[in-house]
Amino acid sequence: MARWRGHPYDPGSAVLRIHFTPEDFGLVRLAPRPAPLQELHAALLTLTRPGPAPLLDRWRRRTLSALPPAAVPLADLAPGGRAPVFLDVVADSLAESVERVRAAPSALVTAELARVYAPAPAPAPAWVHELPRGDAGAWRLVERAQRAAFDTVVGPAWERVRELHHAEFVRQAVRLAEDGAAALLPGLLPGSRTGDGRWEVPGAAAREVRLGGRGLLLLPTFHWSGGPLLSDPPDGPVVLTYPAGTGLPPQPDEVAGPEALARVLGGTRAELLHLLAADGSTGGLARRLGVSGATVSAHTAALRAAGLITTERAGKAVLHRRTALGELLVRPAAEELRSEPDRQGRRGPEPEPGPGPGPGPGGGPAPGSGEVPVRR
Repeated sequence: MARWRGHPYDPGSAVLRIHFTPEDFGLVRLAPRPAPLQELHAALLTLTRPGPAPLLDRWRRRTLSALPPAAVPLADLAPGGRAPVFLDVVADSLAESVERVRAAPSALVTAELARVYAPAPAPAPAWVHELPRGDAGAWRLVERAQRAAFDTVVGPAWERVRELHHAEFVRQAVRLAEDGAAALLPGLLPGSRTGDGRWEVPGAAAREVRLGGRGLLLLPTFHWSGGPLLSDPPDGPVVLTYPAGTGLPPQPDEVAGPEALARVLGGTRAELLHLLAADGSTGGLARRLGVSGATVSAHTAALRAAGLITTERAGKAVLHRRTALGELLVRPAAEELRSEPDRQGRRGPEPEPGPGPGPGPGGGPAPGSGEVPVRR
């Protein structure tokens, strides 16, 4: 009998089933940075979602009133809320995102526009029919609409989205490295379960998705609180966008900063990781942190168990260094500290002189590669 992780559900409910090959469990990845267009699409879904939502009313009114006319063409591309898959682009910047949308193959654009307009009560506007033909003016309308909508809807809070994403990435990357994909996935979507080579999500739109060796990219969103949003492109990994926020859109004036890592690991452990830009001894770390050697030993034991550091003896000294995973988790916060050293009146810790850490033991991914080791 297959071993299931997660929760049982009503067998009569609609279920999204994602089927994995054995290789696919090793191809589950976490997006290391937010994707501007995917976050925008999630926000637009929340903005136009039917039904009362008292907590969202103020945000909806303010955002709808601020949307410029240039953003209107996006509604023509998603009749009834059905968006074509060529708009589902995962890229780190808005500029790269719109370029990749424009580079969509004509056959894909034709097929997707036919799909989303098939159940629509009215035909597509004339300008939409020009997209598969590569009309430059029609594609400029799309790009202007995407930029205008992004700048209005999610742009003001984008720094906050980046901070929230990094904290979520750290949290889930540690879980993925420690427990593996089959244990991680049910925790991302409450009520879901994994077993018998599939991930079952009740309450979502009924659908059967077979990864077939393409893998799965997990992308958190902070502008959507409904079910998972799935993109199944003809090539590349399947992308599942899952809600990871509070249910309320992030606000630009929320208190946050590069302390996102500290909120997940705890302040002392996060600072200890930052200090290990070069190998550090227990005694040296204790002096720099202003704590006892026993306290450092306790924190390094926890970080070592999570796969974030390694420890080895060098003569009488005990030396610690970051693993590739530890380097990956620290780097975004460290880069933000270097770019804004005086934010909130603090500077990041100065690195000790000496060579930086190499790849983690066992041939782990290179630091900054965006990949995390996975247990199958």
